[in-house]
Amino acid sequence: MKKKINLFWFRRDLRVADNHGLYKALTSGLAVLPVFIFDTRITNDLDDDDSRIEFISNEVNRLKKEFERNNSTFWIYHGKPLDAFKRLWVEYDIETVFTNQDYEPYARERDARVDDFLKAQGVQFVKLKDQVVFHKDDILKNDGKPYTVFTPYSKKWKDKLSKINLESYPSEKQLGNLLKMEPLKDVTLRDLGFRRGRLSFPEKKIDKKILKNYEQQRDFPALDGTSRLGIHLRFGTISIRKLTRKAIKHSPVYLNELVWRNFYMDILWHFPHVENGAFKPEYNHIPWLNSEKDFARWCEGKTGYPIVDAGMRQLNETGYMHNRVRMITASFLCKHLLIDWRWGEAYFAEKLLDYELASNNGGWQWAAGTGCDAAPYFRVFNPTLQTQKFDPDFIYIRQWVPEYDELTYPHPMVDHKMARQRAIDTYKKALQ
Repeated sequence: MKKKINLFWFRRDLRVADNHGLYKALTSGLAVLPVFIFDTRITNDLDDDDSRIEFISNEVNRLKKEFERNNSTFWIYHGKPLDAFKRLWVEYDIETVFTNQDYEPYARERDARVDDFLKAQGVQFVKLKDQVVFHKDDILKNDGKPYTVFTPYSKKWKDKLSKINLESYPSEKQLGNLLKMEPLKDVTLRDLGFRRGRLSFPEKKIDKKILKNYEQQRDFPALDGTSRLGIHLRFGTISIRKLTRKAIKHSPVYLNELVWRNFYMDILWHFPHVENGAFKPEYNHIPWLNSEKDFARWCEGKTGYPIVDAGMRQLNETGYMHNRVRMITASFLCKHLLIDWRWGEAYFAEKLLDYELASNNGGWQWAAGTGCDAAPYFRVFNPTLQTQKFDPDFIYIRQWVPEYDELTYPHPMVDHKMARQRAIDTYKKALQ
């Protein structure tokens, strides 16, 4: 007779401390085997030096060592999730699979297939809320419909936050309930078909000084004024509850950024069509110019607009771009060059270490004017004015565009005044 156990399936929650689903599993009354799956549906589409796989692999192996210190191990699989659970079902007598909820359309489809299989075997599949403070139907309008405008959503979110307990789930204190077994083999990048990338990863550190100065410094790309915690939130190496408590204490403006993240997660959950199309369907009919030559110049940071070029080169070199500059570069692509926002969104998805579908999609649709933002389509960022406001001494620009002062630096590829009017006219005509 096989011993009955429970599983915990790690996904976007690569930490032991304050992990909601892991805590529920470890306090369920049965020994728990931790599981991680390198999903080939995702990994097969990535370059073999994608640094995000290196980051995940590092974190998975770090967790594995921690479990081994508790006389357990980490069951790691490379393949299709459904195949992984079919194998686990043969190897173990499973009562319940615990995991934390993932809200992206593919994740929902994947989980539904796994759930169907587990139910057929009499196994429960329990999904918990962990990567956001509120989810699904937690924040709704009085008529029961989801919010589509940020400001009233934010007000309801903060009102509700004041009434809940943001305490952590002490999962790290329950590791004695892991399944006792001999260590399994480590999984290396080579096993996965990958190699080390060239990018470095920001620290997993909540810097109180940065939070305290966040409101004053966050918009200036030359300053070290942002948390750089995006990749850690994306892969769950840091707890959203812990970070929210810090934001409440030190920075209401940073808290607002966490609300934006939650808002876009909710938009993706309630309106999954935004993954591939405009939130406002009428904006799907804009006749984009979609010049591949212009797109290549934007990607390479050779537009002749130094703030745009600095941002794109920072992204290409480091896998990161300052958030203010993300807005400027995105607006430039959509409005100045009239290139479909989905091209830019896909490029960011390929390059950003902290890429996260809901926020990336929401940000791009905000810039393109196709999303749920209440502002009209004729908001067009002026790169020159943005530079004067946020990099007046050209410190950020000269860091990433060293030839800016040289004759070799290209002239602007498009005139701002002309491009702005062209964008407004194009949108207006398409929406009539």
